[in-house]
Amino acid sequence: MGVSKIIKIGKYSIQAFAIPLQTKRFILLKGRKGYVMCGYLNLKAANAFRDVAVRIVGVSTIKQALGTKVHSLSHSAQRLGIHKGQLIRDVLKIIA
Repeated sequence: MGVSKIIKIGKYSIQAFAIPLQTKRFILLKGRKGYVMCGYLNLKAANAFRDVAVRIVGVSTIKQALGTKVHSLSHSAQRLGIHKGQLIRDVLKIIA
């Protein structure tokens, strides 16, 4: 079974999920405006759907996800002011 948490960001909340798969965990942090996802994120698909999507890598827990930086991102995320190397905690304030 996976882990599901609610993370408070000001007056908003982020839904956080860590779901065990075959050999890795699927990590997702979902806000009202967009989401942060582990290496399973297909940015080509996210761009096609015009999603505000941020990809992180090298994490296997929600705590690690919160402490990392943006690896790559969709065009829609860039338009919101998110950039490569930005702290995920700062990104969550934008997408919450």
